[in-house]
Amino acid sequence: MNWKSFFLGLSVGIVSGFVTKEILDSKTMVSPEKALSNAKELFKQAGPISGSWIHMNTEPYEKDHFTYTVYKGGISRAIDEKIEQYEFVADAMNGSVIHTARIQ
Repeated sequence: MNWKSFFLGLSVGIVSGFVTKEILDSKTMVSPEKALSNAKELFKQAGPISGSWIHMNTEPYEKDHFTYTVYKGGISRAIDEKIEQYEFVADAMNGSVIHTARIQ
């Protein structure tokens, strides 16, 4: 066996594996749990939260003439003995919160 051929094949295999992983990671969506975790971290900056939920299925969402694939969910907080509820929309591709609104 020729050692040059062996190391060349090994190098090509490692590089192609790395490139394939990067391509797959860039095209996959984050889990709903990760999107919910990101939203909870965002809301915790303004105070403690008492509850949260998220839809497990994605749906299209249009904002500023752009269409996103999103998860929708909600957060509850107790402020001065009153429960405040918020809904949020999180981008399914990276988990970032793109819209929040207080529920009256």
